[in-house]
Amino acid sequence: MKRTNLLSFLPFLVLLLLPHLGSKPILASEDVSSYVVYFGSHSHVGVITQDAMDRVRETHYDFLGSFTGSREIATDAIFYSYTKHINGFAAHLDHDLASAISKHPEVVSVFPNKALKLHTTRSWDFMGLEHNSYVPSSSIWRKARFGEDSIIANLDTGVWPESKSFSDEGLGPIPSRWKGICQNQKDATFHCNRKLIGARYFHKGYAAAVGPLNSSFDSPRDIDGHGSHTLSTAGGAFVPGANVFGQGNGTAKGGSPRARVAAYKVCWPPVKGNECYDADVLAAFDAAIHDGADVISVSLGGEPASFFKDSVAIGSFHAAKKGIVVVCSAGNSGPADSTVSNVAPWQITVGASTTDREFASNLILGNGKHYKGQSLAPSSLPHAKFYPIIAASDAKAKNVTASDAQLCKIGSLDPQKAKGKILVCLRGINGRVEKGRAVALAGGVGMVLENTNATGNDLTADPHVLPATQISFKDSLSLSRYISQTKKPIAHITPSRTVLGTKPAPVMAAFSSKGPSSVAPEILKPDITAPGVSVIAAYTGAVSPTNEKFDPRRLLFNAVSGTSMSCPHVSGIAGLLKTRYPSWSPAAIRSAIMTTATTMDDIPGPILNSTYMKATPFSFGAGHVRPNLAVNPGLVYDSGIKDYLNFLCSLGYNASQISVFSGKNFACSSRKASLYNLNYPSITVPNLSSSKVTVSRTVKNVGRPSTYTVRVNNPEGVSVAVKPTSLNFTKVGEQKTFKVTIAKRKGKVAKGYVFGDLVWSDKKHRVRSPIVVKL
Repeated sequence: MKRTNLLSFLPFLVLLLLPHLGSKPILASEDVSSYVVYFGSHSHVGVITQDAMDRVRETHYDFLGSFTGSREIATDAIFYSYTKHINGFAAHLDHDLASAISKHPEVVSVFPNKALKLHTTRSWDFMGLEHNSYVPSSSIWRKARFGEDSIIANLDTGVWPESKSFSDEGLGPIPSRWKGICQNQKDATFHCNRKLIGARYFHKGYAAAVGPLNSSFDSPRDIDGHGSHTLSTAGGAFVPGANVFGQGNGTAKGGSPRARVAAYKVCWPPVKGNECYDADVLAAFDAAIHDGADVISVSLGGEPASFFKDSVAIGSFHAAKKGIVVVCSAGNSGPADSTVSNVAPWQITVGASTTDREFASNLILGNGKHYKGQSLAPSSLPHAKFYPIIAASDAKAKNVTASDAQLCKIGSLDPQKAKGKILVCLRGINGRVEKGRAVALAGGVGMVLENTNATGNDLTADPHVLPATQISFKDSLSLSRYISQTKKPIAHITPSRTVLGTKPAPVMAAFSSKGPSSVAPEILKPDITAPGVSVIAAYTGAVSPTNEKFDPRRLLFNAVSGTSMSCPHVSGIAGLLKTRYPSWSPAAIRSAIMTTATTMDDIPGPILNSTYMKATPFSFGAGHVRPNLAVNPGLVYDSGIKDYLNFLCSLGYNASQISVFSGKNFACSSRKASLYNLNYPSITVPNLSSSKVTVSRTVKNVGRPSTYTVRVNNPEGVSVAVKPTSLNFTKVGEQKTFKVTIAKRKGKVAKGYVFGDLVWSDKKHRVRSPIVVKL
């Protein structure tokens, strides 16, 4: 049955729902909220015409009207119709109506319009794209023509079009395949060009949650900074002299500096900490797919959910069907386990780690001890002048708890106790820069921000409003002892300075969300890690670098941290690979990025976490991205939509659900396929309950004819056997399948997850896959 032909069900539905339909429509309930009703894929064939989209929209009105008893009520209730590649609508419904609709056989899922959260000058050099010379001939930049004419779409807070990162100087005509628009009819100051080729905004889902919006929302302009930062990281042009208060000076650029970029504004001023809503995200995906994007970068996400009730998973599936690479952030809920979001196997999920650059601002105590800190505070204390230093809790105001004072909340500090002193504040709850403002308002001259045990050595350079520095948890313990054991403790904070070549790097950021996936633990997530700490990129001119109303400063570039920043690094690399290999599938591009990654830092030693313990694939996936190797991976693990549908069968989704989801009739195999056999570049067995498990993988040769042999690093307590042990390829595109048998070793073994890897090598290429097993 065609997805757009829902009218044949109307008589049946009306009869079914008559007990619920009285003189008062269901929508008159006081318990009305906004929901997404998802029908799966369309049956559009060929070019999607306006007439076809209009017909789909009419079926949505008729469908909901059959439930409400009135097409007019249904038309008023629906605020989005997804008519291009995603089939569904978003509407104001009450709980009972949403529940009834979810039982309809043509409906894949009904889910609340949930709120999602938003999850440079040095990073590309750190990854090897540039060294002493401007563009080394071995760089993927040269081989992939700087991502020339690949189109990168960004779902975020919009874009600041005046930024030099979006200059179209030297670019030719806009690619003819582009169908997007510059939605600036209500913002005459906003302009697109041959670089920024499209911009749209989506806020009906946001309005459904927060209430009516004024006309200032009718623009794709970025008034937050996040969207400009992420989009310029992925595809920004070369901009010499970029810096933050004079620090980190260099040439800003994106991973694909000659790519065309488009902004899809789906995130808005936060209400209760939430910025982006499912209904808007789906509408943006539908538009970006239709507009002609090659890569979609998504630095946002929510709590992990069923793939059919996750707007980013749904949108990225439809994108993958069209050959579009979707790159997503892993989330900022680390360092706890099973916090990773965006875990669908058709996405690339990116964790965050450091580079070898720091913005050093050290703490010097009166006893001569120095503690390494970081800051981007533009102001500094007088040279070598020492000030009294106290714990912020010792400066608490009357009727304030010691806990609030320790956190340096606004109004928690007594000016008589804080004036002329450096205060030591604890990281957590309220904003880091806000703590410094609290100190300044109380008359303090400086601030030391102490890490907690959870954040360990994870130091963030913030543009503080007074001289300030952030120190590690270990150093904060020493500082506390000094203050408590010294009669008149004093200290000095050194000015910020840029330091390159710091070791070890990369180190996983404490905030970076970790696996295993709570939705499908058979797939290792995140897939990869990339720079996500103190990344310098373009910013908005609408707000300060701190995004605080009290801060009048404005910057062209800003240093920001988060998996939001690591995601567009990989999006930029995907753009390069799209230019270099336009026929490669999204899965092949993901494989090239994953199998060429490294698990070593620059000491060299294994990549560490923020407490300087050895990190695992649950933090970094396959490892830290190496773009110059990804351009020549040798072999790739390829997958297509059919492979993903079989995986969904294995997860327990039924064939009718999957058929509607994919838009084609699909029959799950009568013999349930193994969850472990999706042709993924990693191997994960989350429950080795039997004595052994055998998985299958297929690799495709994308290099010259060659013979590869296998080497296995066995996880502790596990033996791994591969058959065959060598693969001979005689032509490009040839595929070979191998089996991997994972077995418990005899004797007592420790319970829990263990890690190893499998490497195919022809002495020129090293194609590595992580192995993750739970005993």
